[in-house]
Amino acid sequence: MWGSRNKTEAQKPEAPNVLKDAVRDARIEAAERSGVVVDLRDAELARLELLNDALDPLFKEIPAGVELFDRGVSRGDTPRLWIDVIAHVEMGRDKRQYRFVQDTRYGRAVLAETHEIGDMVHAVTRYVARRLVERDRALADDTPFGQGTSLKMIEDEQRRGRLRALRTFVYGVVIGVAALFVLALFYSHR
Repeated sequence: MWGSRNKTEAQKPEAPNVLKDAVRDARIEAAERSGVVVDLRDAELARLELLNDALDPLFKEIPAGVELFDRGVSRGDTPRLWIDVIAHVEMGRDKRQYRFVQDTRYGRAVLAETHEIGDMVHAVTRYVARRLVERDRALADDTPFGQGTSLKMIEDEQRRGRLRALRTFVYGVVIGVAALFVLALFYSHR
């Protein structure tokens, strides 16, 4: 009774660990998937490196004093070929299509999508040309330091503003006195 077991219990085989087997299978699947993900990321990096090499002649033509562009491949969860701080090339969903995007204040804008390196080089060339023109326009609109508004010009503008305020006050007083005079005449005749 106390120390004896039921013979059927002693002979019963242990139940298989269903959860333990499922966890082991899930780990094996995850390892296989991570291997595939690493292979895909390596393929993306290789395609971006090919595009980077194809862009070398373009970036050699940019004048030495222009520091707008900082090209390089970032190796994160989503590999990217950066053209400058706001534009980059990434791979599309199918991992064979290049997608050239630009960050704007309204979100991301897709500038070009293509499977061909030559077409993407052409799109990046157009973008670089536009950025260089924007830079030239911005530099042409700037007035050299010290030649803009001088202290004398600021003082003259302040003096004119004070004179304008004084003139407005005097006109208001004259109109107010005239209105009171007209009202006094109107009520005196009644």
